[in-house]
Amino acid sequence: METKASENDDLIRAAVLIRERAYAPYSRFMVGAALRCNDGSIYSGCNVENAAYPEGTCAEASAIAAMVAAGKRHITEIVVCGGGDAPCTPCGGCRQKLREFGSADLRMRMVGAQGDVKLVRTLSELLPDSFGPDHLDF
Repeated sequence: METKASENDDLIRAAVLIRERAYAPYSRFMVGAALRCNDGSIYSGCNVENAAYPEGTCAEASAIAAMVAAGKRHITEIVVCGGGDAPCTPCGGCRQKLREFGSADLRMRMVGAQGDVKLVRTLSELLPDSFGPDHLDF
């Protein structure tokens, strides 16, 4: 799902709205993610669980896939929306996926189901000393 950004709250709204579309019949833990590209476009995704548990897809990975499918390659900001009282931070695999398309200073906001900001971090704070495409000698 893509929308054009006009203000910072658009990213939070996109993450909150897409979270409602999550498919989480097993964990019942719905997650939405919305990311902004360097041209201002927003791509969102939700978690999609599967009866074969390791085959599910995280919200962040879904948003990245939508971005890549649209031909974009650079994330400048992301919002992750989860439920509950604790902030829903990206899993380790998604942190590495975000590193592929975002810089160490990528701004990451974790919000609650109503869009309340629970935590703000940079990618380098959540994935210190990361390995990324800039480490490869091509």
